[in-house]
Amino acid sequence: MRKVVVAGIGQTAFGKFLDRSVRSLAEEALQQALTDAGIDASRIGFVFFANALSGLITGQETIRGQVALRHTPLMGTPIINVDNACASGSSAFNLAWMSVASGQVDVALAIGAEKLTHEDKAVTFGAFASGVDVEERNRMMRETPGTHSLFMDIYAARTRKYMAASGATVEDFAAVCVKSRHGASLSPWAQFRDALTIEDVLTARVISNPLTLPMCSPIADGAAAALLVSEGVAKALGSKNVEVRASKIVSANQDGADPVSAIRAGRQAYEQAGLGPEDIHVAEVHDASSPAEIILYERLGFAEPNRGVELLRQGVTSIGGRLPVNSGGGLLSRGHPVGATGIAQIVELTTQLRGDAGKRQRDGAKVALAECSGGEIGSDSALAAVTILAV
Repeated sequence: MRKVVVAGIGQTAFGKFLDRSVRSLAEEALQQALTDAGIDASRIGFVFFANALSGLITGQETIRGQVALRHTPLMGTPIINVDNACASGSSAFNLAWMSVASGQVDVALAIGAEKLTHEDKAVTFGAFASGVDVEERNRMMRETPGTHSLFMDIYAARTRKYMAASGATVEDFAAVCVKSRHGASLSPWAQFRDALTIEDVLTARVISNPLTLPMCSPIADGAAAALLVSEGVAKALGSKNVEVRASKIVSANQDGADPVSAIRAGRQAYEQAGLGPEDIHVAEVHDASSPAEIILYERLGFAEPNRGVELLRQGVTSIGGRLPVNSGGGLLSRGHPVGATGIAQIVELTTQLRGDAGKRQRDGAKVALAECSGGEIGSDSALAAVTILAV
């Protein structure tokens, strides 16, 4: 397998844009990535377009990428549509990496775009509820009528179990939100940039006990793109050498058997990269809820089981700490436009490894990790993707 380099990145601001389309968002991110890489679109050999929910929200099915990119120079290029729930963008990135690493093409594009805001919020919430086994979903809805959010009910149940085992408190989960907003305040892409206090979080509306509104990732519209190239192309472009050291995706084990998908994806990525958790300088994890961030510290090997909260309390995962996690706000504050999220993680980490993250910069960052999970099967995420980048 050949060395693969992230040569260009692009991202829109994330937010609620009722007047914008998936097409306009995708075009903006694409142009930024092309400009950043200094490359012409004609050199792109494959396009992997990530979008999870357009079919249910806008009605656009099957040819989502071709529709979104129809007014760009990419028409005529192979465009592969990728839907893998919240890990759609990560999956598109994995496919783009594979196409370059295998020698199939020298330049590939991973691009994700999603429009989730809708005049009827029930449309969006219904779309999110499709990320589970529908037979299981229908059973859960019968057992818990009037549920606010199926996914947050799942996260809340997981959170209560984790609190009992670890001693983590609701104040700890609120502290994750405060940390998230601080990072978002320093990012040009984040949806929510206003500061929060612990009290703000704890007194907010309860979504599913113990999760309050700021502890749950918000709906967002947005797009992100990453251009992956071979080492030879990177040298010709003069690209900063952000190398993809590992890209792994796994699905849930049958019947939710341990180890869970995030643990297995992390272990495989570390093995592929020849690195370990102790080598990571900055990370992006799938904080669909604030407790999920702490739990992922453990699943990715940054902390021992039930000890992840200690990293938070010690400031290790804050900006200025040894291992900043979600330095740009993560899903909680950057926002979660499903198809774009996994690639937005790559944009943030590439920015960190280039030393271009400004006041949220992790000094001396050389190795970065992204983890993104998608959907729910039984008691585990349906899949998990882990990417390791290095300079």
